[in-house]
Amino acid sequence: MVEPSPEVAAYAADILRSPAFAREKDAIQHGTTTVYDHSVAVANVCVRLAHALPLRMRMRPLVRAALLHDYFLYDWHDRSTARPHHATHHGRYARANAERDFGITRHEGDIIQSHMFPLEGFPASREAWLLALADKGISLAEALAGLRARMGVRRG
Repeated sequence: MVEPSPEVAAYAADILRSPAFAREKDAIQHGTTTVYDHSVAVANVCVRLAHALPLRMRMRPLVRAALLHDYFLYDWHDRSTARPHHATHHGRYARANAERDFGITRHEGDIIQSHMFPLEGFPASREAWLLALADKGISLAEALAGLRARMGVRRG
């Protein structure tokens, strides 16, 4: 299981303690990675990148949005439970769930909803751009790891 960095834990303790967010430990995102591990990994990378870049970032909304960007709460692999148009709509599903369960700010919601750029929304802040890029990088790494595992290829 991916552990949240101290900074992620500080900004989002309520989310990390939530039984609803903990449900993501049982849902697969990419390959063999759970939605929980994916979300925590994305939040951790966002924090590291935010500190490395010469840009001012609003850390609290960035961290909270990063943790909740895939808080859509259904198994997108299962056609009987998945919502239609997952790739182009799950940002808005995640936003609605995050608003309901965590009372997120409008800025946090905008970051969440635009993370699937260019398929859904347009990032309108530095935090939104950072999340969109971090999510794509982590997602690619997870998908490739899952593919290697299925093919029996060892990392070398």
